[in-house]
Amino acid sequence: MDSLTQIVLGAAVGEAILGKKIGNKALLYGAIAGTIPDLDVLANYLTDTVTATELHRGFSHSILFCLIVAPLLGALVNKIERRYNLGLKPWAQLFFWGLFTHPILDAFTTWGTQLFWPFQTRLAFNSIFVIDPLYTLPFLACTVALMFYKRNSKTRRKLNQIGIIISTFYLINTVVIKYAVHNRFEKALNEQQLSYSKISTRPSPMNTVLWNANIETKDSYLIADYSLLDTKPISFTSYPKHREQSQAIRKHPKVQRLIAISNGWFLMEQKADQWYFYDLRFGLLPKKDQTESFVFAYTLKEDNGALTVQEVPKSSEDATYAMSVLWQRLKGN
Repeated sequence: MDSLTQIVLGAAVGEAILGKKIGNKALLYGAIAGTIPDLDVLANYLTDTVTATELHRGFSHSILFCLIVAPLLGALVNKIERRYNLGLKPWAQLFFWGLFTHPILDAFTTWGTQLFWPFQTRLAFNSIFVIDPLYTLPFLACTVALMFYKRNSKTRRKLNQIGIIISTFYLINTVVIKYAVHNRFEKALNEQQLSYSKISTRPSPMNTVLWNANIETKDSYLIADYSLLDTKPISFTSYPKHREQSQAIRKHPKVQRLIAISNGWFLMEQKADQWYFYDLRFGLLPKKDQTESFVFAYTLKEDNGALTVQEVPKSSEDATYAMSVLWQRLKGN
């Protein structure tokens, strides 16, 4: 999830654990704990694109990381905040749960988390987008409001409980909606007599009303969207795999790593002697010039056997236009 959401979740966890004893300091240290796992983005400045992508939501989002880092941070803050005389254990508990709830929430997104690192299994329930105002804003309102009450106030505890309950209920509800939408896509495929081997569904940006689906067939991928407000049948668009043309470059180790990152949901295309790799899991981005591109696209540049991978940048103008298209599509077909 986005940084603000993780800060709010971490602050609420900190409040639940130590708010009654240390007041707003519990919110502060909980927010810090909720932020720490996402420091893995620093890898973008320290290593190449493929490695940084592999590291994202890896070790820093694992149970092992929480078990190692929580007592270290607990010991450090216990020294800094000696006046509370709490000892190591309460601080370690605050940091553990602040760190641990971060990857648990991220597991509901499309990218998922390697919670059981060093095992490569990535948990990705695909039920909530990385930014969802309906999850974050009520939670944020409760967390901000409780700050104005004394640490031993019953209202303060009640507000924190309400924020946690509402956000948790919403998160569970996204799974229920996903199940219903997934069945709707499968029904449409069967009605249109389209054979397939795999299907993956996920919500579109910032809502759980409009959903996207990737469907794998023998020679192509079918991509479709479905709004809970739709009245017309689902329409599927086919994107040929063209695996034969990309056979040679696909053997390169970096391309193999990109394929692993995408969980096999990928297309490759050559345009003007330039190869592109598309990660299909995050859907298409409509552009102002009436074309569209995949949200995560990479250029592959070969030079004497070496391969340089770079992510294709996305413009703010296209992002703004895409949101307007999304809003119109969300209202139904």
